[in-house]
Amino acid sequence: MKTLGIVGWSGSGKTTLLTALIPRLRARGLTVSTVKHAHHGFDMDRPGKDTYRHREAGAREVLVATAHRWALLHEVAGQEPALPALLARMAPVDLVLVEGFKTHEFPKLEVHRAALGKPPIWPDWPDVAAIATDAPLPGCERIVLALNDPEAIAAWIMGFLAIQRATPDGP
Repeated sequence: MKTLGIVGWSGSGKTTLLTALIPRLRARGLTVSTVKHAHHGFDMDRPGKDTYRHREAGAREVLVATAHRWALLHEVAGQEPALPALLARMAPVDLVLVEGFKTHEFPKLEVHRAALGKPPIWPDWPDVAAIATDAPLPGCERIVLALNDPEAIAAWIMGFLAIQRATPDGP
C-alpha cells in the first residue's frame, strides 16, 4: 500500500485538508484509508457499555460489529506500535493517508498555515515532498501547493503516486 503523510502543527488544517482530499481521490478511482495519530490517550468506548466492560475485565482485544461497520479495540501494553505494524493490520487499498507520525520516515505533505506563527517543518524533514500553504515560502525548494485548492492537491497526489509506483522501493 502506498502511504502519504499529512503533517503539520496543531491547528494548521490537516484534518480539514484530509477530509477534502478523500472524496476527490475516490472520484479519481482510488480506494483510500486513513490512520490518525493521537498524542494523547483516547477512548472510543464509554463507561458502562459492554465493550468497555470487556476491556476493563482484561480483554486484550475487543471487536464490536454491526451491519454497517466494525471496530477492533486493541490494548497496548508497553511501547506505542510503529506505523508499519499498524499498516499491516489494515485491508489493502490504493492509498493510506496518515495524519501525524511526522517523525516516521515515509513521504509527507506538510500543511503550513502562516497565521499560526509556527515555523515550517520541511527544512528539518527530507521526506516532506510538498507543502500545502496559504502563504509564500521563500527559499523553499520543495513543491508548494495552495492550501485552499484541494483539487490541485489531489491532482499532485495522483502524480506523486504515479512516480512512487514506478519506484520499486517506494512506500
